Amino acid sequence: MKIGAEVGELSYRHRSRESVMSPLAAFHSGEAASPRQHPHGNAGLIAELKGIVGDSHVLTSLSSTQPFRKGFRFGDGPALAVVRPGSLVEHWRVLNACIAAGKIVIMQAANTGLTGGSTPDGDQYDREIVIISTTRVDTIHLLDEGRQVVCLPGARLFELEKALAPLGRNPHSVIGSSCIGSSVFGGVCNNSGGALIHRGPAFTQMTLYAQVDEDGNVHLVNHLGIQLGDDPETILKNVEKGNFRPDTIAHDPNLSCSDHDYQTHVRDITAETPARFNADPKRLFESSGSAGKVMILAVRLDTFPKEKKIVDFYIGTNNPDELTELRRHILSNFRSLPIQGEYIHRDAFDIAEKYGKDTFLAIQYLGTDRLPLMFSLKGKFDAFCARFKFLPHDLSDRMMQFFGSLFPKHLPGRLYDYRDRFEHHLMLRMADDSIEEARAYLQTLFPSADGAYFECTPEEGEKAFLHRFAAAGAAIRYRTIHRGDVEDIVALDIALPRNGVSWREHLPADLASKIQHALYYGHFFCQVFHQDYIVKKGFDTMEVEHAMWKILDARGAEYPAEHNVGHLYVAKPALRDHYKDLDPSNSFNPGIGHTSKCAHWG
Repeated sequence: MKIGAEVGELSYRHRSRESVMSPLAAFHSGEAASPRQHPHGNAGLIAELKGIVGDSHVLTSLSSTQPFRKGFRFGDGPALAVVRPGSLVEHWRVLNACIAAGKIVIMQAANTGLTGGSTPDGDQYDREIVIISTTRVDTIHLLDEGRQVVCLPGARLFELEKALAPLGRNPHSVIGSSCIGSSVFGGVCNNSGGALIHRGPAFTQMTLYAQVDEDGNVHLVNHLGIQLGDDPETILKNVEKGNFRPDTIAHDPNLSCSDHDYQTHVRDITAETPARFNADPKRLFESSGSAGKVMILAVRLDTFPKEKKIVDFYIGTNNPDELTELRRHILSNFRSLPIQGEYIHRDAFDIAEKYGKDTFLAIQYLGTDRLPLMFSLKGKFDAFCARFKFLPHDLSDRMMQFFGSLFPKHLPGRLYDYRDRFEHHLMLRMADDSIEEARAYLQTLFPSADGAYFECTPEEGEKAFLHRFAAAGAAIRYRTIHRGDVEDIVALDIALPRNGVSWREHLPADLASKIQHALYYGHFFCQVFHQDYIVKKGFDTMEVEHAMWKILDARGAEYPAEHNVGHLYVAKPALRDHYKDLDPSNSFNPGIGHTSKCAHWG
């Protein structure tokens, strides 16, 4: 990672739209599929791509492309090549070459998504796919003493967190997805919510992106609010090097680099709609919510002051109504909202304690810095094992599960005690002046006939939240280890209405009988829950999922809430329209949200 600093105060200047068209020939929107081909076929395109990025950064073999073709949890399919550009200009040239050759382009950053949104999905496409991996270009530029940043495609959340720490600032998200090396761009293009109650979904109206129009022409659109030049390659070289002075950077009060209104929005406990969900039209703007339907090349984002003091409270209860009362009171009456309020059910606690243990230990002992390398090595190991049919394809997971089991119990004693006593667990993280307010309020609620709380030591708090986030991958590991008993996983992330008081799900008996484990955890104050259903062997997971959708519709839920549609969910009309407006020729990531995989949405 490279970090560039360009800081200073500057006056307001109105943003102008810079749109630069490449001299590509058009193809006609009336045809079902692109007639374009490279004059020398696929071999010629591969040679051209190697000429742009270098031979070693164009991957074509099944084993070398597997880590990019296969999703973290879901998604898999063929690809003609994986290309790893080393600069923004190389990104631009690769895109032009692929579009000129009539290929589909899938943009991919860290490939840590949970719904398969940045990988191919099967082989039912009308054109071949080229995956462009962005991880080599990871520069972060600091603006205005770190109050804002400009991030390039490969920048990861933990790198941004490290860059801002000396300045006493935080990025939009600091834990959860950052723990598995997720990219900054992934959050923006998926409107990912994160765990931080103050900030809402990742969102910005100021980005630099490449777009393909109806006729197949590639445009570069500069909406960063920074004067960078007039032609595409000059613009891209300048933003990569940070060649911009304070007087070239506009601060437009009508444009946002974060969701400024979310705190007011989430406090409205009378609203019949959820606080946040991926298809919310209010948060779909150009690159934000684009799901890879454009090539994002730079994003401009706000940062936030770091808290001076943090205290964590751990709450357990057997009565979910107590947590409902707590949520509604805090949102309505507290001067300052909690930083985080994370929920986990006892069953999810148990599965995470056993099957998320190696993830917990890896983060605890290696830190988030080394986790992307660990995932990269795991992917390469899996690709190597795939060459040998006698080796299990999940050998790495089984090895990690085994070695994790050799370690002693890894959670604090008071967490195990609350696990035994209480079904529902809530972690409340408060900062600065709100600490005493929370302490005083909790003392009026607990101990009760059904619940209690304790104030965590720093170690207890850190481990409690880390355990909660290890739950996200625990169901996948359970499926791997118990393939003989498990058909598959139905993984849903849902947003319930803000005025709802009955958030605890009760499944009908016929549906519950098909499920081995139902795991519930989530962002409690936003009423966003992750619900992983481990389906018993022999039952149709798609049938189970569709039955779940009917239940959610009856509850007024929106889904997905923050992981985006990927290839699992159906894109609702607002989201589908957003995709079509951004990508009328359907050149980028076709099929997303169960949309058409054909050129021009045929």
